Amino acid sequence: MKARAPQTQPSTPLAQHYAEVRARTLALAAPLSEADCQAQSMPDTSPAKWHLAHVTWFFETFILERFEPGFQPFHPAFRVLFNSYYQGVGEQHPRPQRGLITRPGLAEVKAYRANVDARMAALLSRPASSELTDLLTLGLQHEQQHQELLLTDIKHLLAQNPLNPVYHAPWPLTSVASVPLQWVNFEGGTVSIGHAGEGFAFDNESPRHATLLAPYALANRLVTHGEWLAFMQDGGYTDPRWWMAAGWDWVQAQRAQAPLYWQRDGNASDHSGWTNFTLHGRAAIDPSTPVVHINWFEADAYARWRTQQDGSPIRLPTEAEWEHAAQATGSDWCEHGNFMESRALHPMPASRDKPGLMQLGGDVWEWTASSYLPYPCYRAWGGAVGEYNGKFMINQMVLRGGSCATPRSHIRTSYRNFFPTDARWQFSGLRLARDA
Repeated sequence: MKARAPQTQPSTPLAQHYAEVRARTLALAAPLSEADCQAQSMPDTSPAKWHLAHVTWFFETFILERFEPGFQPFHPAFRVLFNSYYQGVGEQHPRPQRGLITRPGLAEVKAYRANVDARMAALLSRPASSELTDLLTLGLQHEQQHQELLLTDIKHLLAQNPLNPVYHAPWPLTSVASVPLQWVNFEGGTVSIGHAGEGFAFDNESPRHATLLAPYALANRLVTHGEWLAFMQDGGYTDPRWWMAAGWDWVQAQRAQAPLYWQRDGNASDHSGWTNFTLHGRAAIDPSTPVVHINWFEADAYARWRTQQDGSPIRLPTEAEWEHAAQATGSDWCEHGNFMESRALHPMPASRDKPGLMQLGGDVWEWTASSYLPYPCYRAWGGAVGEYNGKFMINQMVLRGGSCATPRSHIRTSYRNFFPTDARWQFSGLRLARDA
């Protein structure tokens, strides 16, 4: 039996924030057809329809089921269909088969969202306990993560179509000259990293702790498409010297020749011979924009290749170096970053008028040299939400900074993203580092 949705308008700041985040997700899905929302392009992605339902499932399962008087689920089967990986909640539909869930249709999923939203509005019209507020904040942060995943997953889906369909028509780029790469030095020493205790943070960002850094330097900007093309033209994907053993195995198995979404078009002797697929359709490679959709193997190989080119050891930064540098940059470290709200949905060139580190926030997630591991004295959250991050702390690498598909309010200097070494459908790129 489906629960009846009361008609209640947002009446508190908490309810208004909830309504704003939920509306943003629907707006991101608005340009998509029902067929777009149904398809799943690979096991690592999810259909847009599933994203719309899963984030709704989160609020129904973790908040309404616990706090709503007389709770009844919208549909009992949704508890399994739209559970992602929460073993403590119950069974899950297999992830690689999410695209086979043709029913419920998109209209019913939207009705599910509307029903849960109205019930949440009614719940939030009353004074909220700290427990409810904490779970709601987690749910909204979770939905913002899925807003980015919706964009990356639909990009991967549309890229499989030889018609090169457009998600968002206006093209944001105006070609400019690349900013020269310069090194920004940091003294290092004993520094503190991790969440400082103010505002929301995921469990994997804590506890804040001291770590020792040797003097180091970070590149003032991200590595660009033009620089990556030079790596390719020098045989970067055909020379095993630059690759970890597992990375070379990946190159051979995938027959990799370029970043994801690149396509050779005629004479590829310069950037005019390559195009890449974007959410604005297929476009020529712009040599000044940050390279994107590379995995950790590729980022590490490029840093090794640059060591030979520059004549001094170059590497990926550790996540502690990245966070320390972002903290040292000050409160405006990502003030003018290229995030989801800019609607560019593509990395943009570095600014010429900003000294020091640029592009720390937005554009691309920056691969680091750090494995995704728990901080000293880490403790997972209690209950089912304790499965959120802790159980993934193996066989993954950390990325920092956010991307052009990340909501601005979702990011902070202590934020730790993580993916396997071969993942590259996310908006991932790199910044170089070296010992000072």
